Amino acid sequence: MISPASHVTTKRPDYVPETFGGLCKIFPTRDTLLLKYQSDYVLDPAQLTLMEKARQIGISWASAYKDVRTQSQVDARLDSWVSSRDDIQARLFLEDCKSFAGLLNLAAKDLGEKVIDDDGHSAYVLQFANGLRTHSMSSNPDAQAGKRGPRRLDEFALHPDPRKLYSIAYPGITWGGSMDIISTHRGSANFFNKLVTEIKDKGNPKKISLHTVTLQTALDHGFLYKLQSKLPTGDPRQQMDEGDYFNFVKAGCPDEESFAQEYMCVPSDDASAFLSYELIDGCKYPTGEQWETDLLDSKNPLYVGVDVGRDHDLTVIWVFEKISGINLTRRVIVLKAQTFDTQEAALYSVLALPQVRRCCIDQTGIGRQFAERAQKRFGTYKVEGLHFTGPVKEELAYPVRAAFEDRSIRIPDNQTIFSDLRGIRKETTASGNIRFAGERGKNGHCDRFWALALALHAGKTVTNFEAVLV
Repeated sequence: MISPASHVTTKRPDYVPETFGGLCKIFPTRDTLLLKYQSDYVLDPAQLTLMEKARQIGISWASAYKDVRTQSQVDARLDSWVSSRDDIQARLFLEDCKSFAGLLNLAAKDLGEKVIDDDGHSAYVLQFANGLRTHSMSSNPDAQAGKRGPRRLDEFALHPDPRKLYSIAYPGITWGGSMDIISTHRGSANFFNKLVTEIKDKGNPKKISLHTVTLQTALDHGFLYKLQSKLPTGDPRQQMDEGDYFNFVKAGCPDEESFAQEYMCVPSDDASAFLSYELIDGCKYPTGEQWETDLLDSKNPLYVGVDVGRDHDLTVIWVFEKISGINLTRRVIVLKAQTFDTQEAALYSVLALPQVRRCCIDQTGIGRQFAERAQKRFGTYKVEGLHFTGPVKEELAYPVRAAFEDRSIRIPDNQTIFSDLRGIRKETTASGNIRFAGERGKNGHCDRFWALALALHAGKTVTNFEAVLV
């Protein structure tokens, strides 16, 4: 982990205060605002720059510094336009710009949220003493149309349509300025990865300057020292060195695929996954939107799916509310290594609700008694048990993908759920049969996928009793 590079040292420098209690082993040689990977990006003069990066290593923060540094120059000519993942990130970016303006003793005025074109698109605006402005917007690509000047496209791969965003933003630098594309990967089929592949393997026809910063790179450049300088004294990460922190982050990820993509700049393989990231992202609730509701207040039918586990797998109870043909996730109950009494209590509290029309339970193996007891209590019209044979799994899986394709489903913005959805692989056996395999990990055996599939199945299963209710 320890790098011999000239910009870092393993000896504690004189600038480190005596009160510093972190156990990092790598320090920047000088007490600078930016680490080397940040300054390399900030000082890059290229017209097109692309950064593939690990999460939470200070690149968006450095991008705000770069914007302030560029826009506050006397000879700067054009406003800058920043596209963030969502409205919250757009506001945070502008706050970082304001902080840097204050740090550099630059006069800057926060103009708040302003309408920026005749189509009603808005942005958070910071105006510098030279009259130029930074416009920080959320992810709507159309808001980039017709604007001239520098572009910063943050979390590019997470935008609903990265290709469209690029095609609209790129012409805006024709008359001056640069365009920076910054993101963590989001699957191998994403346009962001297409750009990276062009640079690395296809001669770089767009002449893009590539920066690759993994978690390993950041640690080798002194990231842990910067982090431990900001953490409170009692934070357990203060007692870690770079190797400990690397392993700590890796252990906290849902699976190997997530760690490789989120922290090591290795895009997940969309070709082998049953659900692509594009499909999943198209059906998630917007960040920060409240999706859990009081089920008692629901005025629409509820449908429930239950994947049963005990020691190695999870028990997951997934609840959909169906409104105008859209299945809205309202509750995801996850139980790990719980007694069947505890599991039944959690399920029965949901099934007792009058809004629940149907519930489908995996009755394979240990789930058989679980399903039978629920049927005995609530009736076979309300509770159905399914054996997870190959054909049944196929019958359950394809409607899941269909629901994502036509966007008739909404799921929480949750990395563990995404991991389960991505973990399902469609395989063809030697005899030509289709089977659906799920990767087993510390978070179960893709149990959330099957609970979701069972809930969708419950929603399409119509009984005579339900017909009367409707």
